[in-house]
Amino acid sequence: MLNGTEDEEKWLAEGIAGIQHNAFYMHRALDSNNLREALKYSAQMLSELRTSKLSPHKYYELYMRAFNELKRLELFFKDDSKHDVSVVDLYELVQHAGNILPRLYLLCTVGSIYIKSKEAPAKEVLKDLVEMCRGVQHPIRGLFLRSYLAQISRDKLPDIGSEYEGSVDSYDSDMVLSSSSDADTVMDAVDFVLQNFTEMNKLWVRMQHQLKPSIAISGLQGPGGVREKREKDRSELQDLVGKNLHVLSQIEGVDLEMYKETVLPRVLEQVVNCKDDLAQYYLMDCIIQVFPDEYHLQTLERLLGACPQLQPTVDAKTVLSRLMDRLSNYAASGADVLPEFLQVEAFSKLSNAIGKVIQAQVDMPAVGAITLYVSLLTFTLRVHPDRLDHVDQVLGACVKKLSNIPKLEDSRAMKQVVALLSAPLEKYNDIVTALTLSNYPRVMDHLDIGTNKLMAMVIIQSIMKNNSCISTADKVEVLFELIKGLIKDIDGADVDELDEEDFKEEQNSVARLIHMLYNDEPEEMLKIICIVRKHTMVGGPKRLPFTVSSLVFSALRLLRQLQGQEGDIVGEEASMTPNKIFQLLTQIIESLSAVPSPELALRLYLQCAESARFLMKQAANGCDIEHVAYEFFTQAFVLYEEEIADSKAQVTAIHLIIGTLQRMNVFGYSARLLKKADQCRAVYACSHLFWVDDQDGIKDGERVLLCLKRALRIANAAQQMANVARGSGGPVSLFVEILNKYIYFFEKGNKQITSSAIQGLIELINTEMQSDSTNSDSVADAFIASTLRYIQFQKQKGGVVGEKFESVKL
Repeated sequence: MLNGTEDEEKWLAEGIAGIQHNAFYMHRALDSNNLREALKYSAQMLSELRTSKLSPHKYYELYMRAFNELKRLELFFKDDSKHDVSVVDLYELVQHAGNILPRLYLLCTVGSIYIKSKEAPAKEVLKDLVEMCRGVQHPIRGLFLRSYLAQISRDKLPDIGSEYEGSVDSYDSDMVLSSSSDADTVMDAVDFVLQNFTEMNKLWVRMQHQLKPSIAISGLQGPGGVREKREKDRSELQDLVGKNLHVLSQIEGVDLEMYKETVLPRVLEQVVNCKDDLAQYYLMDCIIQVFPDEYHLQTLERLLGACPQLQPTVDAKTVLSRLMDRLSNYAASGADVLPEFLQVEAFSKLSNAIGKVIQAQVDMPAVGAITLYVSLLTFTLRVHPDRLDHVDQVLGACVKKLSNIPKLEDSRAMKQVVALLSAPLEKYNDIVTALTLSNYPRVMDHLDIGTNKLMAMVIIQSIMKNNSCISTADKVEVLFELIKGLIKDIDGADVDELDEEDFKEEQNSVARLIHMLYNDEPEEMLKIICIVRKHTMVGGPKRLPFTVSSLVFSALRLLRQLQGQEGDIVGEEASMTPNKIFQLLTQIIESLSAVPSPELALRLYLQCAESARFLMKQAANGCDIEHVAYEFFTQAFVLYEEEIADSKAQVTAIHLIIGTLQRMNVFGYSARLLKKADQCRAVYACSHLFWVDDQDGIKDGERVLLCLKRALRIANAAQQMANVARGSGGPVSLFVEILNKYIYFFEKGNKQITSSAIQGLIELINTEMQSDSTNSDSVADAFIASTLRYIQFQKQKGGVVGEKFESVKL
C-alpha cells in the first residue's frame, strides 16, 4: 500500500509540474497576445489530464490546477481585440488540437464564449459540445470533461428570463452551425442537461466493470479488496453526476408539468436501466433531495413505481424513508398543503410501494422492513393524525412481516420496533388512544423479554408524564396485557438475574400506574379493580409487596365513592355492598402470606379497619361493618402474635395498633413485648387511648394513671434487672420519658395526675442519677435537664399555668 501511494504522489507531482511548466509559457503568450502560442501551450498543459494512473481524488487535484488556468485563458478568448480572431473562427481553430482531450476542453471554453456572443443559437452550440464530448470514453477523464462542460454552461442555458431564451431571427444566416427555425426554449436546456447526465451516468457505471483500480490498491489482496477500492473510487465521483440533477432543479422553466412529463421519466429511465446498485441508490436519493416536495407529491406514483425495479442490493428502505421524511416535513410546513396529500392518496400509494419493495427484495433484513414501517407511521401521524385506521394498518403490516420471522434477535430491529410503538404515544400524548389500536399489543408480542419490559416502562412513563387516566375496564385489560412483562414472569425470563434496583423501579412504576386507573362509576371501578387483581396476583412473591398496597388503596377509594353516594352504601346491588368490597380487600391482603410480608399485611389490615370506622358513622348496617372492622383487628393481632418475631418490629406494630385503636376505643396487647424497655414504652403509649384531646374524645383519667403507674413499675423492674445482670443500673431515660407523660396529662387537666406525683418522680430520677450503681448517660442527662427547664419555664409564666406548676419543687 505504501509503495502504491508513493508512486501516485510522484505521478501527481509530475502532472502538476507539467501543468505549471506549460502554464508559464501560456501566460507569456497571453501577455504578448500571441494566440497561436497560447493555444499550443494550453493544449500541452491540458494533455497532462490524459493520465490514467491517478485515483479520482488525485485526478481532481490535477484537474483543479488546469481548471484555474483555463479561467485565465477564457478571459483572453473573450477579448478579441487581443487576438483579432472572431469567436466563430476561434471555435473552428481550437478543433485543430492534436489530442482529443485538450481539444474538447478548449472547445468547451470557446463554446462558452460563443454562446455569450449570441452569434449562434445557444441550443446549437450546446448540442454540438455535448455530442463531441462523446469522443472521450475513459470513465474518469470523460466525467471530469463533462463536469467542466456543465460548469461553464450552467449560466448560459436558454431558461425562462434568461438572455439566451428567444428567437433565432437575429442570428447571421452564414453561421458555422446550422440553426433550426425554432427559438431557443427551456426544453432545449432540459435536453442538454439530460443528455449530459445520461452520458456521465454511463461513464460512471462503466467504471465498475471496465476501469482497473488505482495503483494505491496494490497493498490489498483478493477480489473483495479490489471491489471495495473500486466502489470507493466511484463514490468519490458521484457528485459530478449528481450536479446535473441539481442544475435541472434550478432551471426556472422546469414547472410541474414539464417535470412530470419529461424530466422525471427520462431520469428514472436512466436510473432503472443502468442496473447498478450504487448508481441507483445515489441517483434516487438525488432526485428526492434536489427537486421540490410538491413535485414529489404530484408524481408520487411514478417515483414509487421505480423502487421495486431497483436492484435487490439497493438500500431501498433508506430511499423510501428519506422520501417519506421529506413529505412529512412538507406536510408539517402548513395546514394548506394537507388537502394535496388527500387528493393524491399519498398514504395508500406509499403503503403499496413499501409492500412491493419488501416483496421484491426477499433478502431485505428485518430491520430494513421495520424501518420502512416506522417512516410510514411517522408520515401518517403527521399527515393524517386523525386516521387511527391508517396507524393500525401500518402496525398490522409490521405484524405480518414479523410473523414470518421465527425469532427477532437483531438489536437494531428491536430498536426500530420500539420506535414504531413509541411514535403513537409521542404523537397523541395519550395511551388511551394507543389502546384502541388492535395491532399494538400484537407488535409488542414480537419483542424479546428485555425489550418488552423496556417498552412497558415507556408506556407507564407516558401515562405518568401526561397524567392520563384509564377509566374503562376493557382498556385496563388491554393495558395490562401490554405491560405483562412487568407484572408477571414471562416464559424464559430469569427473575434471579434481574438487577435489584431495576426491579424495584419497575414494580414501583406498576404501583404508581394502579393509582391512575379510576372511574367515577362504582360498578366500572370495581371491574377495573378485579382486572388489576387478576393480573397482579400472578406476579409472584417478589412483586406482590409492591402492587398489593396500591390495589388495596384503590379499593378503599372505591369505598369512599360509595360513602358519598346515597343508596349504594345500603347495598341495593349485591356486588357493590361495602361488605363485598371488604371481602375483596381481605382476599387481596391474604395473598401477602405467600411472600411472606406480615408487617405490610398488618399495616393494610389496620388501614382497612380505619376505613371501616368512617363507614360505621353513616351506614345503616353499622353493626355489620363493626364486625368487619373487628375481623380486620383480629387478623392484625394474629399477625402480631404469630408472624412478627423481631422485637423492634413488634414495637412498631403495637404502636400502629394503638394508634388505630385510639379511635376505635379498644385496648391491645402491649404488655407482652419481650424487652422491658419496649414494654414500658408500649404501656405508657396506651395511656393516650383513654384521653383523646378533642371535643367528643374520651377522658378517663383513672385509666390514664393506671397505664402510667404500670409503665413506672416496668421501668423500675428494668432498672433492677440491670443491677442483677450487670451489677449496675441502666440509664434513667425511661423514667424521664414517663415524667414527660405525667407533665403532658397534668397540663391537659387530668385531675388524677397531681403535682405531688410529678414531684415524687423528679426526686426518684435524681436519686437514681446520684446512685453509684447508675451508669452515666449524656443523652439521659440532657433529656432530664431539658425537662426541668420546661417545668421552670412553665412556673415563670405566671397565671393559671404558673400556679399549677408552683408546687413542683426543683
